[in-house]
Amino acid sequence: MCGIVGYVGHAPVTDALLDALSRLEYRGYDSAGVAVLNSKGIELRKRTGKLKILIDAIHQRPIKGSIGVGHTRWATHGEPTETNAHPHIDCAGRLAVVHNGIIENYAQLKERLLNKGHAFRSQTDTEVIVHLVEELAKTHPLGEAFRLALKELKGSYAVCLVSADDPTRLFGARNGSPLIVGVGEGEALFASDVPAILDRTRRVVYLNDLEAVELTAKGPKLTTLEGKPVKRNPTLVEWSLSAAQKGGYPHFMLKEINEQPKAIEQTLVSRLDPGKGRVGFDRKTNEFLDKLSPEEKFIIIACGTAYHAGLVGEYMLEEFAGIPVDVDLASEFRYRGAKLDRRTTVIAITQSGETADTLAGIKLAKEQGAKILAICNVLGSSIAREADAVIYTHAGPEIAVASTKAYTAQVTALSLL
Repeated sequence: MCGIVGYVGHAPVTDALLDALSRLEYRGYDSAGVAVLNSKGIELRKRTGKLKILIDAIHQRPIKGSIGVGHTRWATHGEPTETNAHPHIDCAGRLAVVHNGIIENYAQLKERLLNKGHAFRSQTDTEVIVHLVEELAKTHPLGEAFRLALKELKGSYAVCLVSADDPTRLFGARNGSPLIVGVGEGEALFASDVPAILDRTRRVVYLNDLEAVELTAKGPKLTTLEGKPVKRNPTLVEWSLSAAQKGGYPHFMLKEINEQPKAIEQTLVSRLDPGKGRVGFDRKTNEFLDKLSPEEKFIIIACGTAYHAGLVGEYMLEEFAGIPVDVDLASEFRYRGAKLDRRTTVIAITQSGETADTLAGIKLAKEQGAKILAICNVLGSSIAREADAVIYTHAGPEIAVASTKAYTAQVTALSLL
C-alpha cells in the first residue's frame, strides 16, 4: 500500500503536494518523493524514511512550480532506497510517474523495453510504466500513449503521470487500487484517499476501474482506456477538514478512540424510532430488505478489520435473528467456488468503499445474480455505487493504521440489521 497525489493549479505545488502526502503518510513510511514541473523541466526530490525528511530537504532547497505529483511508499518491489523511491522518470527525464499497486507482468515488459534500448534505474515494477509510456509516445499523442500503456499492464494500479511536454495536464488512472479526483476553484488534485484533499476542496469524483483521467486546473476529463468519454459529476464529501486533523491529540489513533461514541451515535441517528420500537433505513435500503426471501442466503465479505466486524455480525444475526450467515475474507471468497444465485445476499463491509478484494468479490457475486448490501463509510465510493443498497456508517475519516471508530461503527450498523 502506498499513497499517491497529484496537483495542478494556482498554489505553490510543493506545498500542495506535501500537505496532501502528510494526510496519506499512514499508507507508507519507507520513503517519499515529489516531481515538480517548472522552467527547468521536471525536478525530483526523493528521500528514504518518513515524510518529514523529505519536507526538510525541500525547505532547504525549495522547488517552484504549479503542477506535479507525489508519493509515500510502502515497499513491495525493491528495497526502501532513494533510487527505488517514487516518482520514477523515463530515459529522457521528460516524464515522471507515481504508482500504488503491483504490476504482475513487469518482468516481461521490462525485458521488452530493455531490448528497445531503455535504461532502468530502479528495482521497482513501477518504472516499467513510465518507460512504456515513453516508448508509445513516440508514435501516439501522450494521452493515447498513456492509455495504451495501461492496457498492457496486468495487476493493480493507481497511477499519476506528469509530462514536461504537457505543462498544464496531469494524467491518472486506476484498476484495483484507489484513486480519486478533487475538484477545486482553479485547481484540481489526484489522491489515494479523501483526507488528502479536504483542505482544498470537498468536491470529489470517484473513479471506476479501467478509467483514465486528463486533469487540468479546470477539472477532469474522464474516459475509458479505449478513449470513450465518461460523464460523472463530483460528489460533495460531508467530512470537514477538522475531521482529518489531530484536533489537539498527540496522534490520530487516540483521537479516533475518543471519537467512537460519536461514531456510534451518528450511525444510529435517524435509524431508530424509540416511540415505535423499530429500526428504519432510507427508502432504497428498506425496499431492498423488504424484498428478501425467507430462504435468503447471507454471506459477509470483508478484509482486515472489517472482516472481524463481520465475524461479530455473524454471531449477532445468528443468535438474535436466527439467520444463518457465512463470513469470508474477500481475498479468499473469489477462489472458493461459492455457489450464488438471486436468493443470495452478499453483505460487503468496508471503511473506504475502495477495498480492492471486496470490490472484486462484489463483482463476482453480481455476475452470479446475487444481491449486494454494503456497509460503508464513504458516500459515492466504488463499492457504494456497485451495491444495490448501502448502510452508511458516518464514522468520518479514519487515518490511524489501527482501526477503532470504523470498526465500532461497522458493528453498530450490523446490529441494526
